[in-house]
Amino acid sequence: MTTTAPDTLDSPRLTARHLYWQGWRVARIAEYIDVKAATVHSWKDRDGWEEASPTQRVEGALESRLVQLIGKEKKSPGDFKEIDLLGRQIERLARVHRYQETGKEGDLNPNIAARNAGEKRKPKRNALTEEQFEALEMAFLESLFEYQRQWLRAGEKHRIRNILKSRQIGATFYFAREAIVDAFKTGKNKIFLSASKAQAHIFKQYIIQFVKETCDVELKGDPIVLDNGAQLHFLGTNSKTAQGYHGDVYLDEYFWIHGFEQFRKVASAMATHKQWRQTYFSTPSSIAHEAYTFWTGERINKRRKKADRVDIDVSHAALADGALCGDRQWKQIVTVHDAEAGGCNLFDVEDLQFEYSADEFANLFECEFVDDSQSAFPLGVMHGCMVDAWEEWESVYRPYAPRPVGDRGVWIGYDPTGRNEDGDGAGLVVVLPAQAAGEKHRILERHRLKGQDYEEQAAFIRKFADKYDIDHIGIDTTGIGAAVAEHVEKWFPLVTRYHYTVELKTQMVLQAQQIIRKDRLEFDAGWVDLAQSFMAIKKQLTASGRQFTYVSGRNAQTGHADLAWATMHALHFEPIDGPAGETSESMMEFFE
Repeated sequence: MTTTAPDTLDSPRLTARHLYWQGWRVARIAEYIDVKAATVHSWKDRDGWEEASPTQRVEGALESRLVQLIGKEKKSPGDFKEIDLLGRQIERLARVHRYQETGKEGDLNPNIAARNAGEKRKPKRNALTEEQFEALEMAFLESLFEYQRQWLRAGEKHRIRNILKSRQIGATFYFAREAIVDAFKTGKNKIFLSASKAQAHIFKQYIIQFVKETCDVELKGDPIVLDNGAQLHFLGTNSKTAQGYHGDVYLDEYFWIHGFEQFRKVASAMATHKQWRQTYFSTPSSIAHEAYTFWTGERINKRRKKADRVDIDVSHAALADGALCGDRQWKQIVTVHDAEAGGCNLFDVEDLQFEYSADEFANLFECEFVDDSQSAFPLGVMHGCMVDAWEEWESVYRPYAPRPVGDRGVWIGYDPTGRNEDGDGAGLVVVLPAQAAGEKHRILERHRLKGQDYEEQAAFIRKFADKYDIDHIGIDTTGIGAAVAEHVEKWFPLVTRYHYTVELKTQMVLQAQQIIRKDRLEFDAGWVDLAQSFMAIKKQLTASGRQFTYVSGRNAQTGHADLAWATMHALHFEPIDGPAGETSESMMEFFE
């Protein structure tokens, strides 16, 4: 008695069947597998190849390939993906069989059954499917520069990360994405702290945009509460509102926060448990800032005996690649050159070096701290102006309304591009002036422009007339500003021209110092560029050596103080003795 060899996965009989279902002729199959054509005909008739339905033919191919993959001892990542894919196809074919038996569309598409169910489920809020999360995580990982990968690895190993960084290298953008991916993965709370609530909400905007673009899911709520229970809080530096939360803490631009030490205690209390992570990152400010000792490790040494003190090297050479330091913080310095070497192509370093003076470039992009002892506006003085605008100005300013301050008049200060269209950047501020001597001027908006000609600059100023009632526009007309002012005058005849002299600049600085000393100027604490702009102004002798003047490197190589000068162009509209009266006037009308 003869026996037939078992039909293994690579048996001629199965191979012949698959080739027949692919449309091969029997004679060609016999030639290909080296058997007699009569044998192939026999297999075809006995196994019913011709009678098999399309579904059965697909199932046979799926089964053969799936069993072959499962039997492999060493599977590649591609094998696992194919196994998963084939398994889903078998599940779909099972639905087809159920549909053929019942004729119900609900058996073919489970979504229809769910839609027609009597009691409908509420859609899950702030939830992602497994496939959506995989896409989100993949998009996050694929977007990273090398220095951001270092931040990611450090976060997996160390409880505290402390990063001194250059401007505009994508730190806030990165940590927003890192946080939302980890929140979906682990369910851990995330707390974002910034100098102001408006600044903290930049994290929120990045998170919402990332999830929407990648998964077409719009996250909602404040705080954002994910389907897995993770909460994302976005807070300013008001310690009263910051207390009571717990989770991973991200503290942004901490070198610019007034009262940092007190707020650091609140922030670290939120992450007391060992499962929570603390992340501090900032551009450098002044060596006089109280966060400086937190960075250098001097703060921790003050509480220790001499023998127990730690020696921390915070030079760029020591921290360029990141290092765990003696105060148990993983620290790194990332300059603009490091970012460029790490793959960041978002800026042109040569252009930045041309635009800023050497000192300003070192501070803004090479992570060097400023000694502001010679500044006309040191950071300690500017801190008094920095407030959480969303909370402090809620009754007078609605930034997203068509008319943010209603019918109240505003002052606009403009510091144009340098002496030609290729000079330094231009700055514009919108100031809501005080109505009485006891009130404060509030800087509602600040903008920087680069590369526009004088007509484009004038058109940019014109846009603010749609939002505000403008009482004053002050423009420096020393250079290209004369042409800008001429265009602005066509629709605002009362434009004020300032042609710089030593005397005029001194008057402006002294007036601004007086206003700030009397605590009569406010702007959002998240606007560190505005504080930096004021800090850049210094007193020095004129070329003749006979007078003092105030400078900020105003030439084609620097435009960093443009926002400060623009502010002074607006404030100079106030009489030197301030608004008349201590309180605003009131009026009573009688109607008969």
